[in-house]
Amino acid sequence: MIKIAKTESGLVRGTYGSDMAIAVFKGIPFAAPPVGKNRWRVPQPVEPWEGVRDCLEYGPANMTDYSRAYGPFYEKEWHWDMDFPMSEDCLQLNIWTPAKTPEDKLPVMIWIFGGGLIGGNPAEMEFDGERLSRRGIVLVSINYRTNVFGLFAHPEITAENGGKNCANFALFDQKAGIDWVGRNIAAFGGDPDNITIFGQSAGGRSVLCQVISPLNKDGYIKKAISQSSTGINFAIGGHGTDYLTLSEAEKQGDYFFRNYLGVETLEEARALPAEFVRDKCFEYLGKREGQFQYVVDGDFLTDQPTYMMARNERLQIPMMTGYTTGEFFDVISAKSLPEFEEKAHILYGEYADEFLKLCEFESGDLDRVLELSKVNGSPFGARLFLMRSVEAGLPCWLYEFDAEIPGEDDPGDYHSSELYFVFENLAKCWRPFVGKHYDLARKMCNYWTNFAKTGDPNGNDDDGTPMPRWEPFTEDFSKPIVFDDTVHMSDKEIAPSIKGMYNLAADLLWRK
Repeated sequence: MIKIAKTESGLVRGTYGSDMAIAVFKGIPFAAPPVGKNRWRVPQPVEPWEGVRDCLEYGPANMTDYSRAYGPFYEKEWHWDMDFPMSEDCLQLNIWTPAKTPEDKLPVMIWIFGGGLIGGNPAEMEFDGERLSRRGIVLVSINYRTNVFGLFAHPEITAENGGKNCANFALFDQKAGIDWVGRNIAAFGGDPDNITIFGQSAGGRSVLCQVISPLNKDGYIKKAISQSSTGINFAIGGHGTDYLTLSEAEKQGDYFFRNYLGVETLEEARALPAEFVRDKCFEYLGKREGQFQYVVDGDFLTDQPTYMMARNERLQIPMMTGYTTGEFFDVISAKSLPEFEEKAHILYGEYADEFLKLCEFESGDLDRVLELSKVNGSPFGARLFLMRSVEAGLPCWLYEFDAEIPGEDDPGDYHSSELYFVFENLAKCWRPFVGKHYDLARKMCNYWTNFAKTGDPNGNDDDGTPMPRWEPFTEDFSKPIVFDDTVHMSDKEIAPSIKGMYNLAADLLWRK
């Protein structure tokens, strides 16, 4: 077992996991603290240390407001410790390894957490990597800056950096973590030539941004899994799909400086306490005057991600993607048919008449029209993304998570409900899961790790019998594998109206 490993910055000491065959290293710095002059800068190199650094506890969470970032539902779901320390000095990662020697060269998976880009933390209990690691995987989870600390732009920052490396600090943090893993993971028994990145929600969106960024063209990423990545809501007129341009983000940043931080210059803003900046950030977000999101900076992101993926401008690697059935829906809210028609024309412009036909507007049945217009953004975007992947001859797989989630709140397959299953950490959750749930979690964890090992999720279950075959996505409307009380390829036909919406959205995007 590897208990001490040599990194480029110094020696680190880990400890046993609850499984004594797994070594765990927590809180390894992969970049210098982004504080003081490093606030709103891309990650800087770690200062080397002497001796052996104990890496036995998680590093602090990124600066956020726990109550506003999570809300009561997710607070209960993750049993989040509201007193867990947070700090700007958060650029650390965690490693679980079953390797006995550095020569083992095991497959590597790097987890990018979600949280709406305003919060989240790799120390959340559902992200414990031990069960994944038990399958012969070196599992890494990385922290990154969120909200105003990780997604901010300002004219002075742009000028300071000559127009490069001046926004999308969260993405640069993630890339710095990925690159650190590529350079150092062999010391932990991992194979730097077999790295899979995976993430969910904002983490899934981040995975896609890493996959399309030209900065990763010759990098370490060999496979990717994007779970419930709401950032590819390709639904025509879908809300929140377009990121700000750099100039738009700079104007927003200048407004935030003057009207919330009460400063004129970058130097003044960097001198403010992190807690003050955080509180003003959430005050700003609460008033809905703007948002801190990824930016089309011409550097990390050279165009809107939706358009880049539509043109297949991405790493030509195997990918898995999917969604839960109870996720967020893109809908038109209307109390009458005339109101619905008016909003359809505002959203879809010259394509509104075609959209109205798909919604059977002429039926005069408002309830039916509203139902047909409702689109679950994640499967919608996932299918369109995979359609383009198939055209390029890239191996890809689609899943649908539709398990019965127990609990007195009867939550359905809510956004993020698959996390406990992917990490096989059901026992850490308060919900009364039973045998069928544990069986499903075991299989899902197997599929994910098989993909990381070979680029194909298929393989045997723990007893040596083949798991249900997951057929790859090979044509426009290939069916997903369904994770419910059993595991099976979907037998549901896609409604003609939904196919029509897919085709309409694809036509819109392919023209960009």
